[in-house]
Amino acid sequence: MATKSSVLPIVSKVYCAPSDVILAVRRRPNVANGGGFVVADAAQRVLFRVDGCGVIGKKDELILKDGDGNALLLIRRKGGTIEALSLTRKWKGFVYDFVGSEKLVFTLKEPNSCFLTQNVFRISVESKELCSHGSFEVHGDFPARACTIVSPMGDVVALIGVNKEMQRLMRTRDMYHVEIKAGFDQAFVFGVIAVLDYIYDGSTRC
Repeated sequence: MATKSSVLPIVSKVYCAPSDVILAVRRRPNVANGGGFVVADAAQRVLFRVDGCGVIGKKDELILKDGDGNALLLIRRKGGTIEALSLTRKWKGFVYDFVGSEKLVFTLKEPNSCFLTQNVFRISVESKELCSHGSFEVHGDFPARACTIVSPMGDVVALIGVNKEMQRLMRTRDMYHVEIKAGFDQAFVFGVIAVLDYIYDGSTRC
């Protein structure tokens, strides 16, 4: 597991905090920027947001932005390919390099059936430090807000859930929290969450 002295950037080391953080996610109704969600810290500062495409945008495309509205990740779903006699769809996350060209940073493989909430999602990254170890995985039940992101080394790097107090007060899935371990890339985590939200017909879907 990442420690205070280790940093695992995938999008950028700018988004790797020196200690564990717990951030709140609030989904927006489709009438606000077409849906999507915002991510805030304990001081209610917006750190990330994903606009849905209910009003503007393209189907099967997501953009993760920082709190100031600057695009960090462009995420697209690619057409299905035949693997082992089954249809497989992939989501690809890109950043822009210093000359404005797209640079692939991760690929998330969609399970064959998303009707099963206990699917394991696998995510390959382009990081030279991590790609040789295998894939990241998402375990658990995202629609129930009870899942984890696990590194190729088997460490839990992010936990998605709803604390008991929030659940008692809100009685809704529109607010939940994400705990991200020290040194791990928060932008990558919310890029993955944006895809999961879309797949399970959440706030980002057209």
